[in-house]
Amino acid sequence: MINMNNNLQTFLNLADAVIITDVEHRILAVNTSYETITGYTSEDIIGKKAGILRTPYTPKETHQAMKAALNAGSSWSGVFTNRKKNKDLWHSSITITPFIVEETAYFVGVFRELEQLERGFYLDDQRIGRIQKSLLKVLAISCEIRDPSIESHLSRVQNLTEQLVVRHNERNLLNLSVKALSLIAHSSILHDIGKSAIPEGILYKPGPLADYERKIIEMHTLIGVDIVIKIYAELDDELFESELSTAKNIILHHHERWDGTGYPHQLQGMDIPLEARIVSVVDVFDALTTKRPYKEKWSMELAIQYITEQKGKHFDADIVDSFLSLYEDGMITIE
Repeated sequence: MINMNNNLQTFLNLADAVIITDVEHRILAVNTSYETITGYTSEDIIGKKAGILRTPYTPKETHQAMKAALNAGSSWSGVFTNRKKNKDLWHSSITITPFIVEETAYFVGVFRELEQLERGFYLDDQRIGRIQKSLLKVLAISCEIRDPSIESHLSRVQNLTEQLVVRHNERNLLNLSVKALSLIAHSSILHDIGKSAIPEGILYKPGPLADYERKIIEMHTLIGVDIVIKIYAELDDELFESELSTAKNIILHHHERWDGTGYPHQLQGMDIPLEARIVSVVDVFDALTTKRPYKEKWSMELAIQYITEQKGKHFDADIVDSFLSLYEDGMITIE
């Protein structure tokens, strides 16, 4: 138990929930707000490890980041999803600060509730990401249900996009956030959503396309953007708001070419959004290595050779180099 005369006692007078532990994270004191929110009295909880409230809903990365900061003698702030004594979830923002009092180290944690409503609950970024990924996949598949092989194609594009954007970010020191990386990976599954409006006779035609048929297929980028704009407008939900611009860029521009000969707007070089340049490489690779009504499946070697030859022509050379580094590391496979 902490000596009530020392300076740490001041923290227990705060209106927010406060917990004080030793360096082994054993609880030494809590204040009245903590007792009220969690349902645990001081007698219930003092002497126990702070992990008594822990749930699997707080990402392990959060706990790892907290431990790393505290072990380094630094303060740490983050979001926890804990459980009260009555088993209800408790979502809170917490700041933990180390203090040295009379040569003894303590940790002071100040919690602030993130939910006060009787209904609804807080979602951390990881859980939001999982929900977004699942719903976007369902949306993409449902819009292209005519093709029984489309689900595997979309999943391959999404998974390989996720690998490529992470590798490209690391190789080129882009400092993209985890959220930005996830947005690109999640949104990539919508790249061909506009093809749901293309007649099957044109979309799956086994022979060469007439000029007018090719123009119709090229319309799928514009149609796709129109579809997602209408869907997002109906949702009117901030859970998906950040996805819209990324999804639009991928859908509209993944057929642009680095040399400016692509469609629909003949963008060139760095004018093409990064997310579209990344998905372009992945989409072409998957198309080459998959049997289609109008072509046979290419071997891995031929597809890699084509991707390499198109550096600075069809594709951003730096992104191709990142893609090839995945191949060299054995991280790219075909079915």
